[in-house]
Amino acid sequence: MAYSINKVQLIGNLGKDPEIRHVNDQSVAQFPLATTEVYKDRSGDRKEVTEWHNIVAWRWMADVSEKQLKKGSKVFIEGKIRSRSWDDKDGNKRYITEILTDNIIPFEKRESDGQGGNNYSSSVQSGSPTPEASDAGSEEDDLPF
Repeated sequence: MAYSINKVQLIGNLGKDPEIRHVNDQSVAQFPLATTEVYKDRSGDRKEVTEWHNIVAWRWMADVSEKQLKKGSKVFIEGKIRSRSWDDKDGNKRYITEILTDNIIPFEKRESDGQGGNNYSSSVQSGSPTPEASDAGSEEDDLPF
């Protein structure tokens, strides 16, 4: 029997406020999420590469997104990759790749603890255990687990 996994975990910032629609009496939220990779090139110069992800949240996660997220919010997103296509009004075939959320954890900036670190508190919206907030002193260590 062949097995496969389609799982995505992202931490990034919303590019704009969630757009809420209703489809067949179900709420759906859509918003762009930016993730940025920082590295040094061969000459030692600091480089940043930002990737944009199309996020889709259904039902109660759409409601949570509408109430708790806004442009610039830092969030943890867990879900799966889904690609789809459709014909636009001019008859052209259009394609999109989206992340369908299973879990959204918004991060709220809390007061500095005096150690110079970036500290975040989190609230879990999926009913899963709350990850511990990182107390590490560098931006690369701001992971929710």
